[in-house]
Amino acid sequence: MINITLPDGSVKQFPKGTNALDIARSISEGLARNVLAAKINEEVWDANRPINQDTRLVLLTGNDEAGKSTLWHSSAHLMAEALEALYPGIKFWVGPSLENGFYYDVDFGETRISTDDFKKIEDKMMELARLNNPYLRKEISKQDAIAYFKNKGDHYKLDLLEGLSDGNITLYQQGNFTDLCRGPHIPNTGFIKAVKLMSVSSAYWKGDEKNKMLTRIYGISFQKEKDLKEYLTLLEEAKKRDHRKIGKELELFTFSEKVGMGLPLWLPKGAALRERLIQFLQKAQIKAGYLPVITPHIGNKQLYITSGHYEKYGKDSFQPINTPVEGEQFFLKPMNCPHHCEIYKSSPRSYKDLPLRFAEFGTVYRYEQHGELHGLTRVRGFTQDDAHLFCRPDQLHDEFCKVIDLVLYVFKALDFQDYTAQISLRDPESKSKYIGSDENWQKAEQAIIESAKEKGLKTTVELGEAAFYGPKLDFMVKDAIGRKWQLGTIQVDYNLPERFELEYTGSDNMKHVPVMIHRAPFGSLERFIAVLIEHCAGNFPLWLTPEQVYVLPISEKHNDYAKKVLELLNNSDIRGLVDDRNEKIGKKIRDTEMKKIPFMLIVGEKEELENKVSVRRHGEGDKGIFTIDEFVTSVNKI
Repeated sequence: MINITLPDGSVKQFPKGTNALDIARSISEGLARNVLAAKINEEVWDANRPINQDTRLVLLTGNDEAGKSTLWHSSAHLMAEALEALYPGIKFWVGPSLENGFYYDVDFGETRISTDDFKKIEDKMMELARLNNPYLRKEISKQDAIAYFKNKGDHYKLDLLEGLSDGNITLYQQGNFTDLCRGPHIPNTGFIKAVKLMSVSSAYWKGDEKNKMLTRIYGISFQKEKDLKEYLTLLEEAKKRDHRKIGKELELFTFSEKVGMGLPLWLPKGAALRERLIQFLQKAQIKAGYLPVITPHIGNKQLYITSGHYEKYGKDSFQPINTPVEGEQFFLKPMNCPHHCEIYKSSPRSYKDLPLRFAEFGTVYRYEQHGELHGLTRVRGFTQDDAHLFCRPDQLHDEFCKVIDLVLYVFKALDFQDYTAQISLRDPESKSKYIGSDENWQKAEQAIIESAKEKGLKTTVELGEAAFYGPKLDFMVKDAIGRKWQLGTIQVDYNLPERFELEYTGSDNMKHVPVMIHRAPFGSLERFIAVLIEHCAGNFPLWLTPEQVYVLPISEKHNDYAKKVLELLNNSDIRGLVDDRNEKIGKKIRDTEMKKIPFMLIVGEKEELENKVSVRRHGEGDKGIFTIDEFVTSVNKI
């Protein structure tokens, strides 16, 4: 018998060789019908894979991220089976799951696939899904795997096998399709009830432009037809909310090929919105004891060698700037933290000086690949609301909790109510990707876990998502239509202070190394504004919107009164303008609605005689007639 520990802490005994589906059935048949996979001691397995040792078990359904990922990976295999049936002789590279759906890279030979082919591929997928074929896992020696794929003439899988070690190779088969794959997969194809192929594109084999161009087909699947319909409706809503579309309509930002790809240009209204966000956070930071600093946009190569950024991110940086001095090189700043370390080091520090909190809205530059650039969410030049806190070890917990409070204050002010805190830890199997000692990492990770627990945050844990210098608490925010974004981040770092030889004199008159906290509640202004635009569909909170009110005179003879109204509003810190175009009032109202201006004040003969305004609210229509003072009071209450 083996002991199975369930998520509630209870322990049940089962015969050796049992599987997660058997255990689910022992709880309820209804549960078993919904199990897609299982987490076995933190590793995701097939639900029907035998368990031969004591195990901590979590059953995974379509409500779990790992469950959905397994469904989508299995759907990629189902798509491959359908493609092979429709286009005999094709070859496959890789077919992973994505955040939403899956893709497969396929060598179709001379055949060209377009969206016109999607319907017959989808129909074939559903025909195969209804056969309820099981996903069968087979462990195989490397020698036998090589022989199998040589016999098929599949050089793509033979290439994959070169990087795999013997004793760690598995094949998966469903129906007539067999693939080299480590899994896991869902129990059978019958769990897939609805599929939709989303797009087709080209991709170089292994991402190398010297290699053959493959066809990449993207798709998504669901366990219910209604879930697919809801997803497609969500996509249509997302198109309406696209920050690139709304940003253009509201005249917030633009891009220019002459300036360069991925380098946004902020227009006056966008610059005003951006400046208000900066002022909002600066005000909060001043209250929390932050000190503003400013650092240059470039730094000497040696700075980034010391920090480790050159080794870890050199390939993602812009090419070095060579000066007339032989051997002297500078880089566009990829991160602010090395500069802030040097500011700390500029003066002797005592334990009484700590914590020190340096804050900067610092612009950084990274050379993102052309295909990865996307509006404001993925750019090459962006401004981080960066701060670095230097504290004693005994101050770390309290400082980290205060930063959590600041992040949550930002979210509340901007109506981000649904979020999860992701504890991003080092991958213990790939320690070479990180700098610093095991002891430092253990202390840093424990500090984050304890602080998140004290604050009662809803958390998930992700191995391998830490920064190279320390673990992180990443805030994953859901927007108004349910999409997940990574926004604010807080990081604990014992390593950069050591690399920069930072120190302070302790109460024992000895030298000690401070602990460093990196934090950015927005993450970057560009990405944050993009997410905010899509979250509120361009209907910003009143305090943030660039223009809060338009005064619309019914005819030219009321222009002077309209300007007087605007002047009175400006005196009360309400922003706006007068639309004095020679247009009919109906057109002015429609145009103002399109610009998402929160309030329209319509003035004509009646309003001028009574020294009042007729108020319309964006998206809501007429609100009645107000005096200027009444309107100002109502706005100030929002």
